[in-house]
Amino acid sequence: MPDFPPVPLTLEGASALHQFFRFDWKSWRSFADGERKSCAPGERKYGADGERSCADGECKEIVDQAVAALRKMERSGPDAPVRTAIFSQLGHKSDLIFVHFRESLDSLNQVELDLAQTALFDFLTPTHSYVSVVELGLYESTRKTYEAAAAKGFAPHSEEWNAEIANSLARGADAMKPRLYPAVPDSKYLCFYPMDRKRGEQVNWYTVPFTERQRMMHEHGMIGRRYAEQVKQIISGSIGLDDWEWGVDLFAEDPVVFKKLIYEMRFDEVSAVYALFGQFFIGIRLPIDSLGSWLEGKLSRPE
Repeated sequence: MPDFPPVPLTLEGASALHQFFRFDWKSWRSFADGERKSCAPGERKYGADGERSCADGECKEIVDQAVAALRKMERSGPDAPVRTAIFSQLGHKSDLIFVHFRESLDSLNQVELDLAQTALFDFLTPTHSYVSVVELGLYESTRKTYEAAAAKGFAPHSEEWNAEIANSLARGADAMKPRLYPAVPDSKYLCFYPMDRKRGEQVNWYTVPFTERQRMMHEHGMIGRRYAEQVKQIISGSIGLDDWEWGVDLFAEDPVVFKKLIYEMRFDEVSAVYALFGQFFIGIRLPIDSLGSWLEGKLSRPE
């Protein structure tokens, strides 16, 4: 397709925000211990020296307030899909991962502001974040769409061409709406990582002809399909929104499947030659109602 645009068409859906926080366990333990041992009803929250003290039952109030706020974030209604979920992160990179899907970036910013209004936020320190938009790549249908527009005599980027492309994307967006606006899967484990396609001097994904990229992406996708029953994958685009080009969320009941899937994909041409990977983040689902138990150092979902 030498005369066609080199850019594959994409469908965009929900806006996504990943927040990573370190929890100030030392301050929380001191705060909770002070409440249990030395607080009297009505005692002020801050002592004469400016250090935070406690009022009777305040720890419970903090947890209850946070749980109530997070429940509102989790669903827009009792039967609505889950749009915010929390994960207890393994490793040193952070302690908690918040995953949010919303209809717009404005709504995501409101989520940030709502969370910041909770007293629990005083014990959270951001370590990382990621902003992206749920994306479906259309390598297969892009070629057909371009060829159909060309068959009608439309020149690339002409008014007629753009209208033809827009109509095709609108039909696709309607058919793919459940995938474009996903709920957070009810899986125990999360694996999130960002990635790029290489733009090196010797190997540059963006100079590869469209048909070759289409072929490689098709073969790449076939590997993922073999794991479809074990892993739920949500791809989000972040070009122009964050430091990497895509964000990848994998959800599963068995974390070992993350290793198997990603390892197998490393042997695939598109990954072996053209992929660059960022940090990997692994978390265990933390039901919102179990936040209080987590703050006491208890696993919320026993084996």
